[in-house]
Amino acid sequence: MDVGIVGYGTQIPRYRIKVEEIAKVWGADAPSYKKGLNLNEKSVPCPDEDVATLTVNAARNALLRAGINPMEIGAVYVGSESHPYAVKPTGTILAEALGITPHVHTADFEFACKAGTEAMFVALNLVKAGAMKYAIGAGSDTSQGAPGDALEYSASAGSAAYVMGADNLVAVLEDTHCYMTDTPDFWRREGAHYPEHGGRFTGDPAYWKHVSGAVNAMLEKANMKPEDFNYIIFHQPNGKFPAQAALKLGFKEPQFRHGLLTPVLGNTYSASSPLGLAATLDVANPDEKILLVSYGSGAGSDAFIFRTTDRLLKVRNLAPLVRKQLDEYKVYLEYGTYAKFRRKILKPE
Repeated sequence: MDVGIVGYGTQIPRYRIKVEEIAKVWGADAPSYKKGLNLNEKSVPCPDEDVATLTVNAARNALLRAGINPMEIGAVYVGSESHPYAVKPTGTILAEALGITPHVHTADFEFACKAGTEAMFVALNLVKAGAMKYAIGAGSDTSQGAPGDALEYSASAGSAAYVMGADNLVAVLEDTHCYMTDTPDFWRREGAHYPEHGGRFTGDPAYWKHVSGAVNAMLEKANMKPEDFNYIIFHQPNGKFPAQAALKLGFKEPQFRHGLLTPVLGNTYSASSPLGLAATLDVANPDEKILLVSYGSGAGSDAFIFRTTDRLLKVRNLAPLVRKQLDEYKVYLEYGTYAKFRRKILKPE
């Protein structure tokens, strides 16, 4: 039985802050950050725009494309590392807002930046097992970096939600593979506002090892080569790492161009690779192959191979496109307003 994506939707905050605006406050060299991170600006959530809000809007957009009765959805899973409550699930808020309670299974996932693909993986496999007709897997974050830290330049906000099913597919799941180790490159203790990271340690033994490990294992398992794919999407902690990893693994720039969002969006953590997939679905043609590879600190990667269908073209414009949200719906903030927004997110009244 074929399973895959029935509908997809996204939500990106309209507020932005430029790298130059952050660098000016800390006396940092903006051109160095822009070049080193391949990053120009990032999204900023407004004070009342949390993970639950973003996910509800993304999931509603996904349902517009899915064209199904929400009551047929048997599970709702939300992956994030910035859930609005430490003790209370985001999934129940989403299920209630979509009108599919009380007969639904919900759960929140956490695995740093791959929590979104974790939710997608479980949703896909529950449908494949025949446990339910449809399931939602979403990745959302309003990520934070400590003031003045390198993460402040990239940590941003966004959401991508996917309705998984076995009929009326816009993309068929062809294969999956997971690659995990215990590599503590990035963490946040309970009660801490901001995460800590191992600096350069986050590169070689963390991101590079797991992404390349997942890609190579996926290619071997599926008996495929880099040139067999029309598009690839990797997790995007910045604009440089995914491009370097792709080229090193034998992929070409046209394959990752459409899904590389970080330069104008920032790192949306759990939503990073799911948003890249959505941006790719926004431009893909039928019968094209897509390789999606996430990464989450701690550490691990999920790999998926999708093949697009004719239905994609019929439903694509039923909800806002990713690039349209990035290019047209934006308002730039000064650092003072950005700091006020951040304070209210961390300490809501």
